[in-house]
Amino acid sequence: MNDFDLSDGPTLLARTPAILDAWLRGLPNRWLHCDDGPETWNAVEVLGHLIEGEVHDWLPRVRHLLEHGEKRPFPPFDRLSQQCRETRTVDQMLDEFALRRRESLAELAALNFGPNDLARGGRHPEFGLVTLGQHLATWVVHDLTHVTQIARVMAREYREAVGPWRAYLRVVREQG
Repeated sequence: MNDFDLSDGPTLLARTPAILDAWLRGLPNRWLHCDDGPETWNAVEVLGHLIEGEVHDWLPRVRHLLEHGEKRPFPPFDRLSQQCRETRTVDQMLDEFALRRRESLAELAALNFGPNDLARGGRHPEFGLVTLGQHLATWVVHDLTHVTQIARVMAREYREAVGPWRAYLRVVREQG
C-alpha cells in the first residue's frame, strides 16, 4: 500500500489547473459540453465542481480536522452545487481554479505537516473516522478521476468516427 506523500501529492495537485487550462481554454463548445448522457457531467461542470471543492471541501476540511479532530463530523459537501450557479465563462473558471488551487496549496504548505500528522483523525459524515493522509490522498485521486472523466467524455465524441479502431480504444468502448 502506498501512503500519501507530502511532497508528491501537492506536486500532482499543482499540475491539474495547467492541464485543464491547456486542454480546455479556447475549445469549441461542442467539446466543453459533451457528456455521457443524462445526469452526467461535461468538462465545464467538472471544472465548476473542482472550484467548489477548493472553496468548500479540501482545505476547509483540513482546517476542520485540525480544530475538531474526531469529535465533530466534517460539514457536508454539496457535490452538485456547481450546477445551479454557473454563469462564468470557461476562461474565467480556469483562471479562478488556478488561483484557488495556488491558494490552497500555499495554505497546505504553511501548515508544515510532517509524516506523523497524516495519522491525525477526523470524522467524515458518511465514512466515519478518516485520517488526514486519507483526505489528502483522496484530493489527488479526485483530481485524477475528473481529468480522466473529461478525457473519456471527449473521446466518446468520436466513438463512431474511429470506425473499426474502436476495438483497440477502450475509452470509446466502455460506457460511463
